[in-house]
Amino acid sequence: MEEPKANPELLIQLVSMKMPFGKYKDRLLCDLPVHYLEWFQRKGFPQGKLGTLLETIYEIKINGIEDLLRPLKNKK
Repeated sequence: MEEPKANPELLIQLVSMKMPFGKYKDRLLCDLPVHYLEWFQRKGFPQGKLGTLLETIYEIKINGIEDLLRPLKNKK
């Protein structure tokens, strides 16, 4: 079975795209608090690109692998 590979474009978007609405509007997706991402996970992530990105950052945070974003965040 093939191991899933990180999509570099998705990771770059996580450190550059801001939340477009809600309580954390204008905060970088990678900086959203876990409790907010858990709320989306329970209620359902939005459709489309934003939902994919939120679900990705949720998985990154709950699995404790945020360090993989650090080099990308420091390039900004």
